Amino acid sequence: MRTLTAKAETTRQHILDTGRGLVLSKGFAGLGLQEILSTSGVPKGSFYHYFPSKEAFGCALLEQYVEQYRQRLDTLAEEKGTGLERLMRYWNLWLDQPGHCGIAGQCLVVKLAAEVADLSEDMRRILNAGVARLQARIAVLITEGRSDGSLPPGTDPQALAQVLHQMWLGAALLAKLGQDRTPLQHALAATLPLLTCPAPTPSSRRTTGRT
Repeated sequence: MRTLTAKAETTRQHILDTGRGLVLSKGFAGLGLQEILSTSGVPKGSFYHYFPSKEAFGCALLEQYVEQYRQRLDTLAEEKGTGLERLMRYWNLWLDQPGHCGIAGQCLVVKLAAEVADLSEDMRRILNAGVARLQARIAVLITEGRSDGSLPPGTDPQALAQVLHQMWLGAALLAKLGQDRTPLQHALAATLPLLTCPAPTPSSRRTTGRT
Protein backbone atom coordinates (compact mmCIF):
# COMPACT_ATOMS: atom_id res chain seq x y z
CA MET A 1 0.00 0.00 0.00
CA ARG A 2 1.26 3.49 -0.84
CA THR A 3 2.37 5.83 1.94
CA LEU A 4 -0.46 8.03 3.19
CA THR A 5 -0.37 11.41 4.86
CA ALA A 6 -1.32 11.55 8.52
CA LYS A 7 -4.73 13.00 7.63
CA ALA A 8 -5.36 10.34 4.99
CA GLU A 9 -4.31 7.56 7.36
CA THR A 10 -6.71 8.94 9.97
CA THR A 11 -9.55 8.85 7.44
CA ARG A 12 -8.66 5.33 6.31
CA GLN A 13 -8.56 4.15 9.92
CA HIS A 14 -11.90 5.81 10.61
CA ILE A 15 -13.46 3.83 7.74
CA LEU A 16 -11.96 0.60 9.09
CA ASP A 17 -13.11 1.29 12.66
CA THR A 18 -16.62 2.17 11.52
CA GLY A 19 -16.71 -0.83 9.21
CA ARG A 20 -15.63 -3.23 11.93
CA GLY A 21 -18.60 -2.28 14.10
CA LEU A 22 -20.96 -2.68 11.17
CA VAL A 23 -19.50 -6.04 10.15
CA LEU A 24 -19.77 -7.34 13.70
CA SER A 25 -23.41 -6.33 13.68
CA LYS A 26 -24.48 -7.37 10.18
CA GLY A 27 -21.81 -9.64 8.74
CA PHE A 28 -19.88 -8.87 5.58
CA ALA A 29 -22.19 -10.01 2.80
CA GLY A 30 -25.19 -8.34 4.40
CA LEU A 31 -23.42 -5.00 4.73
CA GLY A 32 -23.86 -2.63 1.82
CA LEU A 33 -21.19 -0.20 0.72
CA GLN A 34 -23.64 2.68 1.04
CA GLU A 35 -24.13 1.96 4.73
CA ILE A 36 -20.36 2.03 5.28
CA LEU A 37 -20.20 5.36 3.49
CA SER A 38 -23.13 6.97 5.30
CA THR A 39 -22.07 5.73 8.74
CA SER A 40 -18.44 6.75 8.33
CA GLY A 41 -19.41 10.03 6.66
CA VAL A 42 -17.11 9.67 3.65
CA PRO A 43 -18.07 9.94 -0.03
CA LYS A 44 -17.75 6.98 -2.38
CA GLY A 45 -14.75 8.54 -4.12
CA SER A 46 -12.87 8.76 -0.83
CA PHE A 47 -13.64 5.13 -0.03
CA TYR A 48 -12.25 3.96 -3.37
CA HIS A 49 -9.18 6.11 -2.81
CA TYR A 50 -8.26 3.79 0.07
CA PHE A 51 -9.92 0.52 -0.97
CA PRO A 52 -10.28 -0.55 -4.62
CA SER A 53 -13.33 -2.66 -3.74
CA LYS A 54 -15.49 -3.80 -0.85
CA GLU A 55 -13.49 -7.05 -0.82
CA ALA A 56 -10.25 -5.08 -0.54
CA PHE A 57 -11.80 -3.25 2.41
CA GLY A 58 -12.67 -6.63 3.98
CA CYS A 59 -9.11 -7.87 3.47
CA ALA A 60 -7.68 -4.74 5.10
CA LEU A 61 -10.13 -5.08 7.98
CA LEU A 62 -9.13 -8.69 8.64
CA GLU A 63 -5.41 -8.01 8.24
CA GLN A 64 -5.61 -5.28 10.85
CA TYR A 65 -7.73 -7.40 13.17
CA VAL A 66 -5.43 -10.44 13.15
CA GLU A 67 -2.37 -8.21 13.62
CA GLN A 68 -3.92 -6.40 16.60
CA TYR A 69 -4.95 -9.74 18.07
CA ARG A 70 -1.41 -11.09 17.62
CA GLN A 71 0.02 -8.04 19.38
CA ARG A 72 -2.38 -8.47 22.29
CA LEU A 73 -1.40 -12.12 22.69
CA ASP A 74 2.31 -11.28 22.41
CA THR A 75 1.93 -8.65 25.13
CA LEU A 76 0.13 -11.14 27.35
CA ALA A 77 2.73 -13.81 26.66
CA GLU A 78 5.52 -11.47 27.72
CA GLU A 79 3.94 -10.68 31.09
CA LYS A 80 5.27 -12.22 34.28
CA GLY A 81 4.10 -15.63 35.38
CA THR A 82 4.47 -19.27 34.51
CA GLY A 83 3.40 -20.62 31.17
CA LEU A 84 0.24 -22.00 32.76
CA GLU A 85 -0.59 -18.68 34.44
CA ARG A 86 -0.19 -16.77 31.18
CA LEU A 87 -2.28 -19.29 29.27
CA MET A 88 -5.12 -19.16 31.78
CA ARG A 89 -4.90 -15.36 31.78
CA TYR A 90 -5.44 -15.47 28.02
CA TRP A 91 -8.46 -17.76 28.21
CA ASN A 92 -9.99 -15.70 31.00
CA LEU A 93 -9.84 -12.68 28.71
CA TRP A 94 -12.43 -14.39 26.50
CA LEU A 95 -14.85 -14.13 29.42
CA ASP A 96 -13.76 -10.71 30.65
CA GLN A 97 -15.00 -8.86 27.55
CA PRO A 98 -18.17 -6.78 28.02
CA GLY A 99 -21.53 -8.03 26.80
CA HIS A 100 -23.70 -11.08 27.26
CA CYS A 101 -21.47 -13.40 25.23
CA GLY A 102 -17.94 -12.33 26.16
CA ILE A 103 -15.43 -12.14 23.33
CA ALA A 104 -17.93 -13.55 20.84
CA GLY A 105 -19.53 -10.14 20.44
CA GLN A 106 -16.25 -8.60 19.26
CA CYS A 107 -14.49 -11.45 17.46
CA LEU A 108 -14.33 -11.26 13.68
CA VAL A 109 -13.17 -14.89 13.52
CA VAL A 110 -16.39 -16.02 15.19
CA LYS A 111 -18.46 -13.65 13.07
CA LEU A 112 -16.91 -14.23 9.66
CA ALA A 113 -15.11 -17.58 9.50
CA ALA A 114 -17.91 -19.55 7.85
CA GLU A 115 -19.09 -16.62 5.76
CA VAL A 116 -15.78 -15.61 4.15
CA ALA A 117 -14.78 -19.24 3.53
CA ASP A 118 -17.34 -19.27 0.70
CA LEU A 119 -17.41 -15.57 -0.11
CA SER A 120 -13.80 -14.47 -0.69
CA GLU A 121 -10.69 -16.59 -1.13
CA ASP A 122 -8.41 -13.69 -0.19
CA MET A 123 -10.32 -12.99 3.01
CA ARG A 124 -10.38 -16.70 3.83
CA ARG A 125 -6.61 -16.92 3.46
CA ILE A 126 -6.02 -13.91 5.70
CA LEU A 127 -8.29 -15.25 8.43
CA ASN A 128 -6.92 -18.78 8.18
CA ALA A 129 -3.31 -17.57 8.37
CA GLY A 130 -4.18 -15.41 11.38
CA VAL A 131 -5.75 -18.36 13.19
CA ALA A 132 -2.72 -20.52 12.40
CA ARG A 133 -0.34 -17.89 13.85
CA LEU A 134 -2.49 -17.59 16.96
CA GLN A 135 -2.51 -21.34 17.52
CA ALA A 136 1.26 -21.44 17.03
CA ARG A 137 1.66 -18.76 19.72
CA ILE A 138 -0.52 -20.76 22.11
CA ALA A 139 1.65 -23.81 21.38
CA VAL A 140 4.75 -21.80 22.36
CA LEU A 141 3.14 -20.92 25.68
CA ILE A 142 2.33 -24.59 26.28
CA THR A 143 5.98 -25.46 25.57
CA GLU A 144 7.16 -22.74 27.93
CA GLY A 145 4.81 -24.04 30.62
CA ARG A 146 6.30 -27.50 30.28
CA SER A 147 9.82 -26.06 30.44
CA ASP A 148 9.14 -24.09 33.63
CA GLY A 149 7.36 -27.05 35.28
CA SER A 150 3.93 -25.46 35.52
CA LEU A 151 2.59 -27.97 32.96
CA PRO A 152 3.36 -31.69 32.78
CA PRO A 153 4.69 -33.38 29.65
CA GLY A 154 1.86 -34.25 27.31
CA THR A 155 0.66 -34.41 23.75
CA ASP A 156 2.17 -32.41 20.92
CA PRO A 157 1.89 -28.69 21.86
CA GLN A 158 0.68 -27.66 18.40
CA ALA A 159 -2.04 -30.31 18.36
CA LEU A 160 -3.13 -29.36 21.88
CA ALA A 161 -3.18 -25.66 20.96
CA GLN A 162 -5.43 -26.43 17.99
CA VAL A 163 -7.82 -28.50 20.11
CA LEU A 164 -8.06 -25.79 22.77
CA HIS A 165 -8.57 -22.98 20.29
CA GLN A 166 -11.18 -24.96 18.35
CA MET A 167 -13.01 -25.70 21.60
CA TRP A 168 -13.03 -22.02 22.54
CA LEU A 169 -14.15 -20.90 19.09
CA GLY A 170 -17.04 -23.36 19.26
CA ALA A 171 -17.93 -22.13 22.73
CA ALA A 172 -17.79 -18.52 21.54
CA LEU A 173 -20.11 -19.33 18.64
CA LEU A 174 -22.63 -20.98 20.99
CA ALA A 175 -22.30 -18.08 23.45
CA LYS A 176 -23.16 -15.68 20.65
CA LEU A 177 -26.05 -17.84 19.50
CA GLY A 178 -27.54 -18.03 22.99
CA GLN A 179 -26.41 -14.57 24.14
CA ASP A 180 -25.07 -16.33 27.22
CA ARG A 181 -21.54 -16.83 28.60
CA THR A 182 -22.23 -20.35 29.87
CA PRO A 183 -20.49 -22.13 26.94
CA LEU A 184 -17.36 -20.03 27.58
CA GLN A 185 -17.50 -20.89 31.28
CA HIS A 186 -17.71 -24.59 30.37
CA ALA A 187 -14.72 -24.17 28.04
CA LEU A 188 -12.74 -22.55 30.84
CA ALA A 189 -13.58 -25.43 33.18
CA ALA A 190 -12.39 -27.94 30.57
CA THR A 191 -9.20 -26.06 29.67
CA LEU A 192 -7.14 -26.70 32.81
CA PRO A 193 -7.69 -30.49 32.77
CA LEU A 194 -6.68 -30.59 29.10
CA LEU A 195 -3.54 -28.57 29.76
CA THR A 196 -2.49 -30.52 32.83
CA CYS A 197 -3.28 -34.04 31.64
CA PRO A 198 0.08 -35.85 31.53
CA ALA A 199 1.11 -37.97 28.60
CA PRO A 200 0.23 -41.64 29.13
CA THR A 201 3.11 -43.86 30.15
CA PRO A 202 3.68 -47.24 28.49
CA SER A 203 2.51 -49.02 31.65
CA SER A 204 -0.74 -47.08 31.66
CA ARG A 205 -1.72 -48.11 28.13
CA ARG A 206 -4.08 -51.07 27.97
CA THR A 207 -3.58 -53.81 25.47
CA THR A 208 -6.55 -53.91 23.10
CA GLY A 209 -8.10 -56.91 21.39
CA ARG A 210 -7.88 -59.19 24.45
CA THR A 211 -10.46 -60.08 27.10
